[in-house]
Amino acid sequence: MESQAPIPRPNLELRPLGNTGLKVSCVGFGASPLGSVFGPCSEHDAVASVREAFRLGINYFDTSPFYGGTMSEKMLGKGLKALGVPRNEYIVSTKCGRYKEGFDFSAERVTRSIEESLERLQLDYVDILLCHDIEFGSLDQVVNETIPALQKLKEAGKTRFIGITGLPLSVFTYVLDRVPPGTVDVILSYCHYSINDSTLVDLLPYLKSKGVGVISASPLAMGLLTENGPPEWHPASPELKAACKAAAAYCKEKGKSISKLAMQYGLGNKDIPTVLVGMKSVKQVEENVAAATELATFGKDHQALSEINAILSSVKNQTWPSGIQQS
Repeated sequence: MESQAPIPRPNLELRPLGNTGLKVSCVGFGASPLGSVFGPCSEHDAVASVREAFRLGINYFDTSPFYGGTMSEKMLGKGLKALGVPRNEYIVSTKCGRYKEGFDFSAERVTRSIEESLERLQLDYVDILLCHDIEFGSLDQVVNETIPALQKLKEAGKTRFIGITGLPLSVFTYVLDRVPPGTVDVILSYCHYSINDSTLVDLLPYLKSKGVGVISASPLAMGLLTENGPPEWHPASPELKAACKAAAAYCKEKGKSISKLAMQYGLGNKDIPTVLVGMKSVKQVEENVAAATELATFGKDHQALSEINAILSSVKNQTWPSGIQQS
C-alpha cells in the first residue's frame, strides 16, 4: 500500500480559467464514467482513478447529478475524500437543471439541487456550478430565473463560480449577450473541439472578450474517436460513424492510437484552458496524462493528424441533433 504522505505533483500544465483566478490542469477528469454511464465502474476503480489522477497532476474534476442517476457524484465524492488533502488543492464542478427524471431549471429546483450535490460529494462548496444542457430548457428562463438563483448560491458560498453547458454553440452567445458582464464565469462546450469538429475555435475570441473561461469536453467525440467506437445511443450520422471507424482502423494499422491523437489535438490550443475527458480506470488516467506529457515534450504528430483529417474531410464539422442521452 502507498503511504499517505503528501502526493508529489508532476508538471501537468496549469492554465488560467477566464477571469476566475482558478488555474486548471490542461487535462480535466470527466467523472460521468464513474456513474457507470460507459459500462460498469466499481467503487474501487472509481476511487483508484481519482487518486491516480490527482497523483499525476490533474486538479480539476467535473460531474453532474444526471450522470448515472447521481452515482457519479457519490463515487467522485468518495474518491476526493480518499485523497486526504486540503480542499483548496483540487477544483470541482457539478451541474444543475438536468436529472434522471428530466429537466428543471427553476430557481427552487437548482437551489435544492446544489444542497443534494454537496451532500453526495461530501463537500461544503463546489468551485463551479453549471446549468446543464440549457438548450433543453427555456433560454429566457435560464437568463431571468436560473442564473440569478445561481448568483444567490454564489453569494451564499455554495459555489465560487457559475457557468452554462450545451451542445449548440449558439446557446452561449444567446445567454452571454443577455446577462450583465461577469455574471457567467465559464462555459462548458463538448464535441466542438475534436479532430472531426473544431467549430468552437470560431467562438473563442467572443468568449475571451466577455472574460469567460472555456472548458472543452469530450475530445474523443463521445467515443467516435476510439478503437471501440461510440456507444449505441450516439447520435452521429452513419456517415460520420463510418469515417471515424475508418480513421481509427487506419491509426491502428500504423501503430498509433486515435484516442491519443484526438486527446493531443484537443490539448493543443492554449486558448482552451482545460480538456475534460471521461475516465474510470487507472489505465485511462495514465494514458491521458501520458498523451499530455508527450505533447508537451514532442509536439503534435502533424503527419498522422493530417492523414486522419483527410479521412474525415467529407464529414468535418458535421453536427448532430441535441437530443442525446449523455453530455
